[in-house]
Amino acid sequence: MDILLLPFITSLIIVLLATPSFITVAIKKRLFDEPTEERKIHNRIVPLMGGLMIFAGTVFSFLLWFPIDEMGIVKYITPSLLLMLFVGMKDDIIGTSPTKKLAAHLIVAFIMVFMAGIKLTSLHGLFGIREIPEWTGVSLSIFTYIVIINAFNLIDGVDGLAGGIGLIASTLFGLWFYFAGDLVYAVLSFALSGGLLGFLRFNFNPAKIFMGDSGSLTIGFLFSVLAIEMIEFDATRPLPDIISTISKPILAMSILVYPLIDTIRVFALRTLKGVSPFTADRNHLHHKLLDLGLSHRKTVFVIYFFNLLIVGVSIFAQKFDPSYSFVVIISLVIILIEIPDFIIKFRKK
Repeated sequence: MDILLLPFITSLIIVLLATPSFITVAIKKRLFDEPTEERKIHNRIVPLMGGLMIFAGTVFSFLLWFPIDEMGIVKYITPSLLLMLFVGMKDDIIGTSPTKKLAAHLIVAFIMVFMAGIKLTSLHGLFGIREIPEWTGVSLSIFTYIVIINAFNLIDGVDGLAGGIGLIASTLFGLWFYFAGDLVYAVLSFALSGGLLGFLRFNFNPAKIFMGDSGSLTIGFLFSVLAIEMIEFDATRPLPDIISTISKPILAMSILVYPLIDTIRVFALRTLKGVSPFTADRNHLHHKLLDLGLSHRKTVFVIYFFNLLIVGVSIFAQKFDPSYSFVVIISLVIILIEIPDFIIKFRKK
């Protein structure tokens, strides 16, 4: 277990030690978020760009404890991470249009799909589909990168939410890759989880710093890589009993269920209203929970529980057909996320 604990502890210590100084610098240089928009739920200035600390802790720890001699996938992950970091920093400081963000996401997706070869080639029995045509796999892979990066970016709206969901997801990915014997991605996952845990020390309500786009974009990118690599894990390599019968596509989607389903839901609502899917509003699930009267802390804990519940259901459903399990799980997810809206409408009546 040292291979997991060392990157986790290293990243945790770096973020814990570096963040207080960065908060001081951010305040002096006026790098903070002001509550100028109606949709924003904080009523005071809060330093931005805490994602720099997560990035620094994760990358330093990952490279320090990288378990093999050859760089391999790091050659492509590092420049992609830097691109996401710089785009996020620009958005945190002066703002970036959705079009330019999308362009950056496409560049990263093309690097990972065409240069790194990290792409989807099969649905692994979901809906009875296994191998898929090359062009379908490429298109689906690019779409996956864009969706997951944007999804994680969009849920960063409540103190401790994105950081906590990220901590849960990175820990679960790390454990899966550890049991699967892929130490590279296990180390990467636990380096990220250590950084996120350290960041939550300062980001939990009342937040002393926000991760900003510099954090959410880089973290979202890492999760897109981890999700695709989990789904595409070498089928010829034997897996231990603890994970061998779990559907990899269903588990990957379950681990990222909150950012994925919340983003799909919000984009659908905006499209039905005839506005741009990237138009900011208060239709996110965390906004609905706050409207019910829940505090910031209760809101994030409810969402944490929701995320863990769906993961638990996906693990329990391993004994059933993957297609049947997927339909049942997605139906449960849709019912659960609509409960807050139903209660709000019922109260109004």
